[in-house]
Amino acid sequence: MPTRQERSAGVLVYREPDTPLFLLLDYGRHWDYPKGHVEKGEDDLSAARRELEEETGITEIEIEDDFQHEMTYFFRHKAKGLVRKTVVFFLGRTRSDKIKLSDEHVAAEFLPYDEALERVTYPNAKAALKAAKAFLDAARR
Repeated sequence: MPTRQERSAGVLVYREPDTPLFLLLDYGRHWDYPKGHVEKGEDDLSAARRELEEETGITEIEIEDDFQHEMTYFFRHKAKGLVRKTVVFFLGRTRSDKIKLSDEHVAAEFLPYDEALERVTYPNAKAALKAAKAFLDAARR
């Protein structure tokens, strides 16, 4: 069976009361960011915005123009076989602290960087958060 290709897009969301607080979603077995499949006819950013709204209710987001973080990984799906998944993340600031969770998630939290880095589950998700933090730190210099 050939390897199936999938593409998803998401947003690393932060808000800044004083220092950046990053949004993490609890998927039940792991903590991660709002993201989902890019649908036919969508570009990555449109898909990321749609998924953000569907999963969190957040519609007001300021996307950082110069940040994109892409990751690729493989996983085995019972019906689809081996899947090569590419996920592109954008970085976005919101003023909202209200989250309306979809039924895909059991909890959500805005956390300071160190706590978010500890809480997020997968190494590639940790790398995305590190890249976002480095971008924000460089922008503040």
